[in-house]
Amino acid sequence: MTTDVDALTAAALALAAIATVAVGAYGGRLSRTTSDFLVASRSVGSRWNAAAISGEYLSAASFLGVAGLVAKYGADALWYPVGFTAGYLGLLLFVAAPLRRSGAYTVPDFAEFRLNSPTARLAAMTVVVVVCVLYLIPQFQGAGLTLHILLGAPVWIGVVAVGAIVIVNVVGGGMRSITFVQAFQYWLKLTAIAIPALVLLGVFATDRSALGEPAPPRVDAATTVDITTDVTVTVVETNGLTVTGVLDGRTVDDAPIPSTGPHVLGAGTIVHLDAGAATPVVEGAPTTGSDWIASGGGLGGRHPLFEVLSLIVATFLGTMGLPHVLVRFYTNPDGRSARRTALAVIALLSLFYLFPTVLGVFARLYVPQLLITGTSDAAVLLLPSAAVGGIPGQILAALVAAGAIAAFLATSSGLLVSVAGALSTDVLRGRVRDFRLAAVIGGLIPIGLSLAATSLELSRTVGLVFAVAASTLCPLLVLGIWWRGLTAPGAVAGLLVGGLSSGVATSLAIAGVVDNDALGGWPAVIIGYPAAVTVPLAFATMILISLATRDRLPGDLSRTFARMHVPERLGMGIERLPSD
Repeated sequence: MTTDVDALTAAALALAAIATVAVGAYGGRLSRTTSDFLVASRSVGSRWNAAAISGEYLSAASFLGVAGLVAKYGADALWYPVGFTAGYLGLLLFVAAPLRRSGAYTVPDFAEFRLNSPTARLAAMTVVVVVCVLYLIPQFQGAGLTLHILLGAPVWIGVVAVGAIVIVNVVGGGMRSITFVQAFQYWLKLTAIAIPALVLLGVFATDRSALGEPAPPRVDAATTVDITTDVTVTVVETNGLTVTGVLDGRTVDDAPIPSTGPHVLGAGTIVHLDAGAATPVVEGAPTTGSDWIASGGGLGGRHPLFEVLSLIVATFLGTMGLPHVLVRFYTNPDGRSARRTALAVIALLSLFYLFPTVLGVFARLYVPQLLITGTSDAAVLLLPSAAVGGIPGQILAALVAAGAIAAFLATSSGLLVSVAGALSTDVLRGRVRDFRLAAVIGGLIPIGLSLAATSLELSRTVGLVFAVAASTLCPLLVLGIWWRGLTAPGAVAGLLVGGLSSGVATSLAIAGVVDNDALGGWPAVIIGYPAAVTVPLAFATMILISLATRDRLPGDLSRTFARMHVPERLGMGIERLPSD
């Protein structure tokens, strides 16, 4: 039976990968000039572009991570899908149309256009590359995790395979190629997550299981859980639990857990749960259904209100600073089309996020054993087989696997185009061959980093990257578009302060060197959720330094602002063409 499941899943993964390469090759036939590779010659309509943006935006964090965090933390985790979607409202209101009217090809190009400063352009280019590389790490890690869970393959195989496919697609056709790929992959991902969610709704309707009761989650059948890394869990009931391995620093063999409360399980430990046993949960997560369904518990730290507020700031403002999202608006024919695209994206994302939220609820009910290790990203992958079973469960699991691989490929492709665009136009000479070389280099670096970095929950990692974007490119764009007083020294200083403060926190968290017990209290929570501190710091730095350097204001500000804010039909816009 396992062989049949593996074969079906492997076939689904292979078909999704082959379809991605085929669609990319079709789009790549049309790519000839630098404009094709960077912005698809600005010829993408609003509906097609909205599907492509949604396809690349719905990353591993959305497809797997959201459901896992909902299963783990409950109501407070809903801020992730809300923030991921609502961020586009700010993008629609403040950035989309003016950014497209600027005529720039990349975010660094916009920085030079607005501030008339090569230094500002170089600083923006550095931030774009850093943000994209940090964002690529969880995508590749998620691919490795998926293939490991579904096929038992070593983690590095998934990382290298997805990285190779992405590099091939981007090198082959750039933006024009991946536009076709990402639009196709949005509908594939929506199908792959909607059908299992709807089926599970039907299963739940005939089930007597309940959610929100003042009781811990329980396993329906005898279950064995392998602990791969040291983890602290909270035990609510000891009945039906035995441990073989390391428990609280002692080596034990098939021993019961002696008491309720927190216990440390060492790497290599095996936990056995009898049918009906209460599932221990990783420390910091709600232990009962009533706590899980109530808001206010935060996301596992000791300062829940700060965590939630910081998450809101990161996700609401971070969208405005994501390079792979921003570059998509350059592909629209005009500012009006850019606004329509942003509005359509909100609708498409709202539809999609209904389903991982539903799956997160059911994951706590049908695969509660994942709460022991905290590896809740696997919930979406394991749910169909656990809740449905048999051939239907295998088919649903294969469909989910195809959607997961599409999520990694779509987002990684958009990120790599942003990296290649920035490097080719700001470091190299901006030709097609330079774009391709930059794509190869920009793809290989995050592959290596993802193999070395510690894996957090996917949405947690992406939330940290959102914090970096919100602390750097967001203030640059918002102030650059709407405040005449922004100067090049102010922008560079803000990028430096915001980038260093948020980047250090993110790097520490991703590297796994943060220990809540060692740091204690606020240092740990600020490193884990830095946006509430680093975003105001970046905005304040840009404003204060700009006020102190008013003599450095760029010339002809009136014409610059007219190009950004006056409709194209009045003839103020000028397209900035890259060299071919």
